[in-house]
Amino acid sequence: MKEGDDRDELPAISAVTSHDSLAKSSIFCPNSQLIINYETHEDRRCYKSLTLSDTPRTSFFEGGKKEKKESSSTSTMEKKNMEEPLTSEREITHQHTTPKQAKGGLITMPFIIANEAFEKVASYGLIPNMILYLMRDYSVGVAKGTNILFFWTAATNFMPILGAIISDSYLGRFLTIGIGSISSLLGMILLWLTAMIPRVRPPPCDITTQICKTPTTGQMTLLFSSFALMSIGAGGVRPCSIAFGADQLDNKSNPKNERVLESFFGWYYASAAIAVLIALTAIVYIQDHLGWKVGFGVPAILMFLSAFLFFFASPFYVKQKPSTGFVAGLMQVPVVAYKNRKLAFPPRDSDGWYHHKRDSKFIAPTTKLRLLNKACIIRNPEHDIAPDGSASNPWSLCTIEQVEELKALLKVIPLWSTGIMISINISQSSFQLLQANSMDRHISSSFQIPAGSFGMFTIISLAIWVILYDRAILPLASKIKGRPVKLGAKLRMGIGLFLSCMAMVVSAVVESIRRRKAIREGYLNNAHAVLDMSAMWLVPQHCLNGLAEAFNAIGQTEFYYSEFPKSMSSIAAALFGLGMAVANLLASAILSAVDRLSSRGGRESWVSNNINKGHYDNYYWILAILSSVNLLYFLVCSWAYGPCVERVRKVSDDGNGFKEEELSTIGTIVKDEV
Repeated sequence: MKEGDDRDELPAISAVTSHDSLAKSSIFCPNSQLIINYETHEDRRCYKSLTLSDTPRTSFFEGGKKEKKESSSTSTMEKKNMEEPLTSEREITHQHTTPKQAKGGLITMPFIIANEAFEKVASYGLIPNMILYLMRDYSVGVAKGTNILFFWTAATNFMPILGAIISDSYLGRFLTIGIGSISSLLGMILLWLTAMIPRVRPPPCDITTQICKTPTTGQMTLLFSSFALMSIGAGGVRPCSIAFGADQLDNKSNPKNERVLESFFGWYYASAAIAVLIALTAIVYIQDHLGWKVGFGVPAILMFLSAFLFFFASPFYVKQKPSTGFVAGLMQVPVVAYKNRKLAFPPRDSDGWYHHKRDSKFIAPTTKLRLLNKACIIRNPEHDIAPDGSASNPWSLCTIEQVEELKALLKVIPLWSTGIMISINISQSSFQLLQANSMDRHISSSFQIPAGSFGMFTIISLAIWVILYDRAILPLASKIKGRPVKLGAKLRMGIGLFLSCMAMVVSAVVESIRRRKAIREGYLNNAHAVLDMSAMWLVPQHCLNGLAEAFNAIGQTEFYYSEFPKSMSSIAAALFGLGMAVANLLASAILSAVDRLSSRGGRESWVSNNINKGHYDNYYWILAILSSVNLLYFLVCSWAYGPCVERVRKVSDDGNGFKEEELSTIGTIVKDEV
């Protein structure tokens, strides 16, 4: 056809005429974005037409149920009937070629990043010195105070999991972050009021008699309410902030979309690291030198700025609607498997017995954890399968993908549990603060490091190692070997566990030296004395903890992302936080057991309020022993788990091949590569 012609009729794309597959058929017009599903036997055609930009495109026309006629006898009528569809096509094309994104974009980034950064500065700045506030202003012993902080931290680590579920399934990310910001603000205001109003906390101890009144139920309730509100706030902000930011920038039509997202993630994590460093230095310094009233007031002001900035930019945000939660899909599998427990398994190598997604490469589930396979057995196709191919009742029939996702989760649980011990070791900040408080922290004649700021050495060592590992060590090793070199995720997890064990050994040795020096200098009964011993002795154990976290935490997160299918990325992110929450609870149990057993017979507890009378070194030795046992447990779990997906992919790339059963075992994880 010549260039001046208006349109050229293309052959109509035939529809599937089977009644069962009728709902699944569709028309796709070449060179067009238009796809239309239909459920009736109607004549449809694709026409090529000229748009406003003179670019050949296609449009969809409905010819109805009229009989076709010859072009020669109906040219006038055909031209008349086609005028209106052509106008519609021009409107559609104009809308497609000039898209306008009214919301989202880079303009929202400062508000989202500021919201997360201010929240981190405010919340993380309260934790380091909180044990001192509980001991001095609430007359709480070190064991009880540390247990309170363990429970608070456990709640703070667990709530983001609940927040992610609520966000994805019910409220959406914007509302979840907003409610979380308000909750955190209210919690910090309550905590600030406990410092401002003397009557809401117990009176100071009697200096002459050394008798301290215990806090009343109402006073502790107010304090715990502030902790609870801050934990709820963290559960709303932390799991949704980065995903909400990605929603603003995720534009599939932008060819640089991946680079923009990568840049956002980099700035996001950089701001988070800077926020934590500010919290461990500036906020702690303010609390040490200006008191609790200002020290708790500043985080409250920062949290107010966090909430205000977030809501101020509300008109500019892209606000995604919540969808069906992934967790519900996992919960359906054991429920349906139990309902179908009496069903017999279909014959092996049989097709059509198991329910799967339309584009799935699975025809049957894997043989591991075989009982769960009954959740995807089709009992009655007419009753169980809806016309669109989905399950009529998701609580009566699951897909093979759901079953395999649950299996993948259950498979990593043993290795996940090995990371709990390292989290227990890292959470011993209260004892490290008391140690630093009893040592010489001066780095010059006029300046000393706040006791609560020694945790910054953990963050600094972690950051330095990550940079060196990624930018120097791996490139150098790859250049020497002549091929890409990378430490496997499980290997890094094991190295992290070993370094964590060494950190506890160093902590025990340093504390033993510190305690002996305190006794020699006559400070056995003076818990507030400052020894003539540099607090820099504590830096090695903090650095070892930072390196342990750099190896294990990052390796653990990478392990989950590589072993899970893409649909489980939210679970991969939540598992590490869940491990921290469980670790805090177990740390509280270990501490309570040590306190109770070591104080039998009227003896001084190993975790006594008086650091010089206690035996914190023995407590560290117990953690070191538990860490060494956990390292052996990790080796067993790692051996039982088998090779990771990255090793499986590498063997596949080498051309060695797999048996069909071996490919099926790795499930949805590598189905895109198979």
